[in-house]
Amino acid sequence: MKYADRTGRIHGNDTLQDRFLRLLYGSLPGRLLLKPLIHPCVSRIGGYVLDSSLSSILIRPFMRSCGISLRDCEIPATGCYRSFNAFFTRSLKEGARSFDMDPDVLCSPCDGLVSAYPISRTRHFFIKHTDYTLDQLLKDHKLASRYTGGTALVFRLTVSDYHRYAYIDDGKRSSYRRIPGILNTVNPSAAASRPIYKENTREYTLIKSQNFGTVLMMEVGAMMVGRIMNHHKAYTRLDVFRGQEKGYFAFGGSTVILLFEPGAVRIDRDILRNTALDIETGVRMGEPVGRRA
Repeated sequence: MKYADRTGRIHGNDTLQDRFLRLLYGSLPGRLLLKPLIHPCVSRIGGYVLDSSLSSILIRPFMRSCGISLRDCEIPATGCYRSFNAFFTRSLKEGARSFDMDPDVLCSPCDGLVSAYPISRTRHFFIKHTDYTLDQLLKDHKLASRYTGGTALVFRLTVSDYHRYAYIDDGKRSSYRRIPGILNTVNPSAAASRPIYKENTREYTLIKSQNFGTVLMMEVGAMMVGRIMNHHKAYTRLDVFRGQEKGYFAFGGSTVILLFEPGAVRIDRDILRNTALDIETGVRMGEPVGRRA
């Protein structure tokens, strides 16, 4: 897996995990083995295990293998996390991720690897060479028409990323919907061979933002992510603020998708260039990724 930082430097390589997932998703025996693994029940069971106090023994080895530092993180009063999931969903210290408050600046809602895709007039767009339509993604033909000709930003969170996400602008949240599904991995090795973003469990809300039109913000679950923990699910309308936490993912890699209406934003050139080269761009929550058009 390769990605670029904001200076243009390329990082990463083809890992053993990438090769294993290509074999799993790209061969008949692999797909047969995969079928039970992507069922939501398996992720729920995994979630129960990772919520247990015994799972805390996994924290140190995981931090070493992923190169994770707790320097910017809130540490529990006891000095240690009670479970692996408590560690995985950890909060950061105040100020560790600051949003650019210039109203013209579009900020990343999370840490992760971002790609930008134009949405065609026929509502099609491509993620890792896989064809999607907005109707498939949203299950709502009328809503899909609003974003025809717009832009999709896809933020893929790896297991080593900070797994909380925030609203990108001040505005009013007007709706919430959950679409149940299975739980494929969101690794590019799978995304290149399966339409994972129309198969996986996902949730989305509409945000009537002050500066970027009506933005659709979607969270996509993934293998071993049985829970997308959005706050305030019971409310259909509430005021939200730039940088306000929207929710978090439990263990695993996962994805945040932003849809913008036509003419709402201009995405930064390095992100557009890298996406055209099939390379993701590493960003952090609050970091500029574009501007108001």
